[in-house]
Amino acid sequence: MADKVAKRSEIPQEKRWAVEDLYPGDAAWEEDYQRVAGLIGKVEKYKGHLGDSAGMLKEYLDYADDLDKEIEKIYLYAHLNMDVDTTDVTYQTMRMKAQMLAVRAEEENAFAQPEIMAIPEETLAKYRASEPGLKAYDRYFTVLLRRREHTRSREVEELLASASEMASAPSDTFMMLNNADLTFPKIVGEDGEEMEVTHGRYVGLMESRDRNVRKAAFESMYSSYGQFANTIAANFSANIKQAVFFAKARGYSSTRAMYLAPGNIPEEVYDNLIQVVHEALPAMYRYVALRKKLLGVEELHMYDVYAPIIPECTMKVTFEEARETILEALKPMGEEYLSALREGFENRWIDACENAGKRSGAYCSGVTVGHPYVLMTYKDTLDSMFTLAHELGHAMHSYFSTKTQPHQTASYLIFVAEVASTCNEILLTRYLLSHTGDEVQKAYIINHFLDSFKGTLFRQTMFAEFEMMAHRKAEAGEALTAGELNRIYYDLNVKYFGPDMTVDQEIRLEWARIPHFYTPFYVYQYATGISAAAALSERILTLGEEGVKDYMKFLTGGGSADPIDLLKMAGVDMSKKEPVEAATKLFEDMLGQLTELVG
Repeated sequence: MADKVAKRSEIPQEKRWAVEDLYPGDAAWEEDYQRVAGLIGKVEKYKGHLGDSAGMLKEYLDYADDLDKEIEKIYLYAHLNMDVDTTDVTYQTMRMKAQMLAVRAEEENAFAQPEIMAIPEETLAKYRASEPGLKAYDRYFTVLLRRREHTRSREVEELLASASEMASAPSDTFMMLNNADLTFPKIVGEDGEEMEVTHGRYVGLMESRDRNVRKAAFESMYSSYGQFANTIAANFSANIKQAVFFAKARGYSSTRAMYLAPGNIPEEVYDNLIQVVHEALPAMYRYVALRKKLLGVEELHMYDVYAPIIPECTMKVTFEEARETILEALKPMGEEYLSALREGFENRWIDACENAGKRSGAYCSGVTVGHPYVLMTYKDTLDSMFTLAHELGHAMHSYFSTKTQPHQTASYLIFVAEVASTCNEILLTRYLLSHTGDEVQKAYIINHFLDSFKGTLFRQTMFAEFEMMAHRKAEAGEALTAGELNRIYYDLNVKYFGPDMTVDQEIRLEWARIPHFYTPFYVYQYATGISAAAALSERILTLGEEGVKDYMKFLTGGGSADPIDLLKMAGVDMSKKEPVEAATKLFEDMLGQLTELVG
């Protein structure tokens, strides 16, 4: 008889995360919610008056910053409580109230940025020089004023704001089609029983050791996308067209330039990534050839990409063992980092026990109020230990940013968000390999690393190249039909997987199921993130204290500078090719080790 999953109330207090660090209980939360709801109305006194004086401008910015902190805390408490028991109606309601509060505050404060940008440049400079309290908002002004040349008249801005709601229609349509309406033909599972194919089950099915199951799931998934290929292509094209419209309206040279502008990311970062990964494709081809050999198949198909190639390796790792291993693996990071890690373990920042109704997956709630919170369901496996190390990387990034930076610059952009987490994973991999004598375990660890690297560096770069090509065609006035998108995507798969891969026709439809494409020019950041992490982990292990000192400049930087400049502080220049080259070299080195062990 299967073990019964515990109720949330049955999980001991010491094994739950410490939400009481935010509020002692629901009554205190409700009291604070009512107080903050009353604060939102106070914004009226500032509307139309931000340019009156330096004092008025500072007073408003302080008010808005404090309000943001208060709402973040209110939302965080409700969202953390709901995620550990999604069946609890109380916290569902509280989270909804917190979301509505945040939306209301955003709407009420939407006037501010246009109004500040309307202040004459000389006047604003005078205000900033005469009011010391505005110094805390230097970064805010820098980012805001960059947009000035792409900001239109008040009338045009109002029109663009109105159009933005319509512009979200393609994304909304895709989400409804993909998540609510699309169904997939049933298949026969490993146990010989008929089963449904769903988005949630698909990854697990593609990792099945039964090739017939993988093939059936693959064909089931893409047969449904094939039925709607023309509709999805028209919808995807519409999403690109809205991006082209806004880029032209705001005077950007391209959609890519517009989407890279908020982080001030040079476009050569994108181009360098694609170029260096192209140069490293021979290593990817060797990995594909090794996979084909280890699977013992005459033809390697796209549904074999995620199949296990190392014999079952039962590395049981308890949570307590994972904690000690991670602390040992991250010793090169120095005592300050380890001390913060221990604080997280000892003071209940982590919620790792399984209970009924708990949200699936793992995340770190990187907050700028209080300490971070990590959610996962720990399973006593190697994968779980890597997940824990990954999320603790996010936690340390948030912890040190919040500890060092004022609230105004504590948040960091997505471009650097995966660096600290992936750096932890690489350091853990290196540690395990140097402390493991068993060759099967060693092969398992290396393959775990290579699979992650392949999916993050090579696959996400292929996605990024597809996006770039599709957007450029639209900008040139070319039609993005299903046939054309299928052709582009199929050819890229042939290019990225090489001669030992039989590229099935179904894979040409994969672009149609990637939700990230509806947030243009987003996915490349996964690839640049793992590249930066590879370079930084190498510096830490090679340079020791000097490398750690530089890394901590980045970790404590929050959003106080542009992402590229923050990484430069750590010793990595993502505007150059070297970090991506270092990442591809690490992939090649690990592949060489795996080939020696099993090839």
